[in-house]
Amino acid sequence: MPSAINRGWPAAGGLAAGAFALLVSAAPAAAQRIENTVAVFAALDKVTAKISRLEVPLNQTATFGALKVTPRACYSRAPTEPPKTTTFVEVEETQLDGKEKRIFSGWMFADSPGLNAVEHPVFDVWLTDCAQPRTAAQRPQPAAPGTPGARPLPQQPEPEPFDPDQPRRRRVPR
Repeated sequence: MPSAINRGWPAAGGLAAGAFALLVSAAPAAAQRIENTVAVFAALDKVTAKISRLEVPLNQTATFGALKVTPRACYSRAPTEPPKTTTFVEVEETQLDGKEKRIFSGWMFADSPGLNAVEHPVFDVWLTDCAQPRTAAQRPQPAAPGTPGARPLPQQPEPEPFDPDQPRRRRVPR
């Protein structure tokens, strides 16, 4: 004759499976990010109080005063989703002796312009939008292996883009 404990297991297993299914179905669907080919920045000259709009294609450089702004990636979401516009950008300053010094390299967020901002005594630069969504035809395609001059591409996984919704892992010094 089965004991009372054995009789409770199927019901408990069914409850656990049901709770898990409920949690999985209640999880919000991840919004699809849109890759864009142009990053749109606002730039402030603190001396003249002039704000300029900079529309910079990816991997190209725009100059604003002594700063050179180069976006590397720009992601947005569909208009029906909550806004989450991000860009990875590198900003360099041309110094008086002609040398360039990188003053910022990282992610900027349009909805939180003060979170990761360019810190400069004369200029401010922040992300406002992304433009010109990239289509499948615009994505760079590797050359076919049989094509003359083609060399095999190294098999390296692409780094995961930074997701501000995920907690950061920090390395603790020992």
